[in-house]
Amino acid sequence: MSKFLRLQLLVITTVLLSLPLLSIAKVYNVDEYIHPVTPAKEHAKLSFVIAKQLQYQHYRQMILDDKLSSTVFDAFLKSLDPNRTFFLAEDIKNFEKFRFLIDNNFRRGELKNAFIAFNLYQQRHTERLVYTLNLLENNYDKLDFAKHEELILERDEQPWPTNKKEQNNLTLQQLKNVIISFKLAGKDDKEIQELLIKRYKNQINRIKQTNNEDAFRIYMNALAESYDPHTQYFSPRVSENFDIQMSLSLEGIGAMLQSEDGYTKVKRLVPAGPAEKAGQLKAGDRIVGVGQGAGGDIIDVIGWRLDDVVQLIRGNKGTTVRLELIPQKAKDDHKTKTIQIVRNTVKLEEQAAKKEIIEVTENGMKQKIGVIDIPAFYIDFKAAQAGDPNYKSTTRDVKKLIIELTKEGIDGLVIDLRNNGGGSLQEVNSLVGLFIKSGPTVQVKAADGRISQLNDESDEVTYKGPLGVLVNRLSASASEIFAGAIQDYNRGLIIGNQTFGKGTVQALQQLEQGQIKLTHAKFYRISGDSTQNLGVIPDIIFPALYDKDDIGESSLPEALPWDQVKNAEFQQYPNFSQIFPVLKSKHVKRSKLDPDFLYIQETVARIDKKKDQKSLSLNYKTRQKEYKKSRQEQLEIENKRRIAKGEKPFKNIKELDDEDDVLGLNNEHEDEEDDDKKDSDSRTLLIESANILLDYIQLKQSVLVHK
Repeated sequence: MSKFLRLQLLVITTVLLSLPLLSIAKVYNVDEYIHPVTPAKEHAKLSFVIAKQLQYQHYRQMILDDKLSSTVFDAFLKSLDPNRTFFLAEDIKNFEKFRFLIDNNFRRGELKNAFIAFNLYQQRHTERLVYTLNLLENNYDKLDFAKHEELILERDEQPWPTNKKEQNNLTLQQLKNVIISFKLAGKDDKEIQELLIKRYKNQINRIKQTNNEDAFRIYMNALAESYDPHTQYFSPRVSENFDIQMSLSLEGIGAMLQSEDGYTKVKRLVPAGPAEKAGQLKAGDRIVGVGQGAGGDIIDVIGWRLDDVVQLIRGNKGTTVRLELIPQKAKDDHKTKTIQIVRNTVKLEEQAAKKEIIEVTENGMKQKIGVIDIPAFYIDFKAAQAGDPNYKSTTRDVKKLIIELTKEGIDGLVIDLRNNGGGSLQEVNSLVGLFIKSGPTVQVKAADGRISQLNDESDEVTYKGPLGVLVNRLSASASEIFAGAIQDYNRGLIIGNQTFGKGTVQALQQLEQGQIKLTHAKFYRISGDSTQNLGVIPDIIFPALYDKDDIGESSLPEALPWDQVKNAEFQQYPNFSQIFPVLKSKHVKRSKLDPDFLYIQETVARIDKKKDQKSLSLNYKTRQKEYKKSRQEQLEIENKRRIAKGEKPFKNIKELDDEDDVLGLNNEHEDEEDDDKKDSDSRTLLIESANILLDYIQLKQSVLVHK
């Protein structure tokens, strides 16, 4: 090297060293993360077999033709891009040539077109994540939160972005919304930036781990769920998870989970499982983070595969898992909460029916209403088949509890079926038999149109007194059969909310790889009405704590319709529906004076109002103002209840939050008082049910006297 060049290099080096130290920007490249997948050889045969089984064995017996092909096409795209964020309009236009080829592809076991669409989705998804990461790494401080712009909340019916510029603007808006949410939650910019970079890196790494089995499962479920929402293909790994959930043999938290729009959503809780007993996790909650132990780091799981999230949540008995949640009732995602659950096994005896007595004072007299809580319709098949005279079952346990309550002098009985997702058909049939003389309890219609019915063959009636049945949106399947039968016989009063509406019967079929869960029959009430889709409508309706647009059969795509068959022959009890208007009037009058009931009504109304919101402002000051107003409304509703009950009102939001934190963490005690604190809304509705049943008893007596 010449002396001149050495001198020049020295000058350049000196100048560079004298400049302020600059951070080197991290730039993410899409090509680093793209890896297309191709179908395995066995997938071709498997797709053909599944398509045939669905066509000939499913209840609907739909022909695999162009019409169904079009439905599967839309379902597949929706499963990949439900919010129309990743694909461009041009992509969708190019896919249109596949719309009416899917039926032919299944007949030939051809998966090429499906994998083309899936791989492009992976690419587009990665592009969005890379774009977001580059914004976070290099332009975070340039993001403008003073602009007056709106983000549309639900994009499932919006057009796909027409070009990259439009798509980039949408991605920027979505990022700004997330950042505003974290700001409102009290996080600073550095913390937000680090957290989101970690989140989107995790998501991009999950995409890298996607394999051909994942693509095949998504595509096959687009076909399966085009028949009905309960028909599913389980890949070998998912099949293993399903078997464990159904047997309840795994040590975990006892929650059924599903994937929805990038989130892991709680479908329902296993009765008497650790999660239900802790009282903090609810159906509809979305899990956004999972941590191990009391102090382990929370891992962000937004965008993760469901089976990977399940693996994180599972663990040995006695160990602790922490879950970061967006509560079901929250309409803004900025307010998450973290809960702690100790893993355990779910034992059959813990699912057993339980009793209590509620004392109701009416006209200065105390009267007793018995309550039997039935979390599931269970039976210990092994013990029963082995001839064990003490085997456990719903009917046996409830019969014993009824006898005990009768000896204690109850004036009426409430069967609490809230959150009961169903179970043994044999048990619901025999349970109805405890309250009626012999007769039919449910009708079952097979795919070929044949109708059979289950009957209670015994004339013995264990309980002849006044009966109420309490249900909610999570009362499903066997619970709906019981409530429907009691209503059809005029045997009791149905109280609560419209039930789930699951009136279909599924069976598992083994495949060479995995399983298929297939709907093959429908339930019908003895009146001839289906429980499918519509569920059971209570005689007295309570405020809905669950949004039926989000939870329930009617919220699910391709749900089988409600219909009717011929009624069964049965002998009804006397009809007292003429007293229902007075009964409802007394309930409304009492609820207007009950601080707890008013609180529930006002909270539900507040949530319903937010549900109608179609967009969010991306102006931070506007959002901050809206947030403060919302929290103030929450404080006012809570203080209104406290003042009415003679309790000291909270001075500010912080006091309210501190109280919630105390109640949320106080879950190591299992006594009734703590349970009531954790779920006071539930208790309020139970007590009002007892009051309604007492009114029912008195009004019936009045009618009989005047006759």
